Amino acid sequence: MSDLVKLEKEAMHTLKLTSRTFYIPIKLLKPKLRKTVASAYLCMRAIDEIEDHEQLDSDVKLQLLRATSELLKQKHFSAEEYQQLLQPYEEMLPEVTLRLADWIQFCPDGIVDQVRDSTSIMASGMADWVEKDWQISTKEDLDDYTYYVAGLVGVMLSDIWLWYDNTETDPDLAIGYGRGLQAVNVLRNQDEDAERGVKFFPDNWTRADMFQYAEENLSKADEYIKSIKTHNIILFCKIPLALAHKTLNALKRGNIKMTRKEVESTVDEIING
Repeated sequence: MSDLVKLEKEAMHTLKLTSRTFYIPIKLLKPKLRKTVASAYLCMRAIDEIEDHEQLDSDVKLQLLRATSELLKQKHFSAEEYQQLLQPYEEMLPEVTLRLADWIQFCPDGIVDQVRDSTSIMASGMADWVEKDWQISTKEDLDDYTYYVAGLVGVMLSDIWLWYDNTETDPDLAIGYGRGLQAVNVLRNQDEDAERGVKFFPDNWTRADMFQYAEENLSKADEYIKSIKTHNIILFCKIPLALAHKTLNALKRGNIKMTRKEVESTVDEIING
């Protein structure tokens, strides 16, 4: 087995362990796209796991995120420098974070620079929010936070579609796609976030306000998909979006999340639709 084939198998295994939502649609992509989107997603997930880590102090998160952002800007990403940076914390960090250099190596040459750039911007933006202790006061704050943690995923995907087959998409709608998914997560995790002293709701916002915010962005995501003509890309985009819409409906009914059976039937519906 060649090193790259082995790396692809390991990447898909890591993806399965880190994201139930994205593993399924990524697995359905054609080989070139599957490899690209998997590597890009894992790069961003590597960063996200630092920002979201429950045991790391905020000053450590700041240091790791800002230093990683700078490493990603270099002409050649230094696996050695990254390893040295993480070394004091490697026992605490997940595999997806420790292997960022592998995910970059796995990404195709023609798109890897854009993936690194988006991941670098994400790391820097996340560091800013660690510094602010994730305290969101206004809708502008919420827009800024959701841009860095999720809107950039939409931007990066649009870069990939353009590179793959010249599929052009609206950047604002791409950001809305990511924001909509994140807003659903905020609603789902509200109590859990409150327990750890993190507040993603702007001042004076009710749960109804956040539902409206989620719905506005998910409607942008619906528009985003309408502009795409490549069937394989549409299939990929539809699955997380359908799960987000249905999770939102479940939350409105007072449920915490969709059942596994509901997830499976939603995915089957889209694949066979």
